[in-house]
Amino acid sequence: MNEGRIQKVKDWLKQEGHTFAFIHTTANVFYLSGLFTDPHERVLGVVVLPEGEPFMFCPGMERSQAKGAGWTYDIVGYSDSEDPWLKVQEALASRGVTTASSVAVEKETLPYARGEKLAGMFEGAKLVGAEELMNELRLIKEESELETLREAARLADYGVEVGVSALKEGVTEMEVLAKIEYELKKKGISQMSFSTMVLFGEKAGQPHGKPGLRKLQHGDFVLFDLGVVLDGYCSDITRTVAFGDLDEKRREIYDTVLQAQLKALEASKPGTRIGDLDVIARNHITEAGYGDNFPHRIGHGLGIDVHEFPSMSDNNDGILRPGMTYTIEPGIYIDDIGGVRIEDDVVVTENGYETLTKYPKELQIIK
Repeated sequence: MNEGRIQKVKDWLKQEGHTFAFIHTTANVFYLSGLFTDPHERVLGVVVLPEGEPFMFCPGMERSQAKGAGWTYDIVGYSDSEDPWLKVQEALASRGVTTASSVAVEKETLPYARGEKLAGMFEGAKLVGAEELMNELRLIKEESELETLREAARLADYGVEVGVSALKEGVTEMEVLAKIEYELKKKGISQMSFSTMVLFGEKAGQPHGKPGLRKLQHGDFVLFDLGVVLDGYCSDITRTVAFGDLDEKRREIYDTVLQAQLKALEASKPGTRIGDLDVIARNHITEAGYGDNFPHRIGHGLGIDVHEFPSMSDNNDGILRPGMTYTIEPGIYIDDIGGVRIEDDVVVTENGYETLTKYPKELQIIK
């Protein structure tokens, strides 16, 4: 639990005049409370009041986990046979909240039915968005968060290393994927940041391709995209290697992506417009003749969620600040030939940047 983070929410509620905040997403509950859990269809939330102590609302089976995570305030639990929203209303009433003008929630992810239940507790209450506040709070990482992100990145590097070592003619994408996740589980990783991607040959030309039973052949690109969840924080790395010798066209594609990525990294420093990182990489790829083959943004914010604020797209006028963490991942994808993506996790420092992922990026020819 982080008292400072909760205090910032309280201060915001006072400043904006909102009655209370109901923070429900797994990531934001973890950020405020230290409890990292998926309640599935059940209701979970941290309720923050402008005055007084916050309380956690959770399924009864999660109470011991919440305490073990360091939550020291009140925990309001409920059983599967109880109406959770009635319990929330009773908990608020016991704290003197019987009317409400506005309630802060994560509107983008709160199910409509739950929003109706929450607003319906108080006549005339409206729901207001808490996303902007929570995004801003989570944007600049504390040193303890960066330490965890560095270790998560190190494990992602290891995952790629395992994948590369498993390459041999005739092996399938799923066999290599299974080897990566098995070795990471042996190191204590129970959850990946997202579905691991191992793509061979022409399938590497699909930015979000689905691994299957495609067998590895000489001359293939092999694209690895993976990450781990460590103590609530995510990593995300992409590396592309070659199995056997590449023709000149494929080598040109690889070098173009690598140089675009390096140029975007070089611009990663305090004061840079976020969108310029995309523009820099995209201009390089376009000048090389592959602009139409780079269909996605340069990257995304990274932290508790593998994709979080900010979006690193060309129209983002935000400014880089020390402590911001994100990915830089340009790519070129061509049907029948395959594709190349190179991705690193980055933190902005006082004078520049640090790449958290360290696995080599120079073209590797695996034989």
